[in-house]
Amino acid sequence: MRAQITSFSSIAILSLLLPSLAGAVTLFDTLAIFSTLFNGVIGLFIVLAIVVFFWGLIKYIFNREGGEKEGAEGAQLMIWGILAIFVMVSIWGIIGLLRSTFRVTDNAAIVPAGIGVGGIGLPGGSGGGVQVGVQFAVPIK
Repeated sequence: MRAQITSFSSIAILSLLLPSLAGAVTLFDTLAIFSTLFNGVIGLFIVLAIVVFFWGLIKYIFNREGGEKEGAEGAQLMIWGILAIFVMVSIWGIIGLLRSTFRVTDNAAIVPAGIGVGGIGLPGGSGGGVQVGVQFAVPIK
């Protein structure tokens, strides 16, 4: 059974990665795909934690008169649901705080002012050097 689950998981992962292996996809495109999938999974887990909380609430309300065991089981589910929601939203908030602290809002590179692409002192020049904010005036005769 375990080998069957492993083989199905491997086939699923390879089928997700096959387009990136077949095409000329860069590493950033592959990471963007995994980021999109990861964000969807996070949302799914938060919804699952909310469902667990409400399922525990329903069990607690309807089994309250049946005895302490049934009511305690519902209360335990509510506690685990609240704990899961708290942990996931807290991690989400910490990541948001770090993104705003370090000003990581998109995938663009942070380039200090006065530095551009090109040769030294030659706007748009070749050579792959660093362009500083110095310009030269050459008289033409």
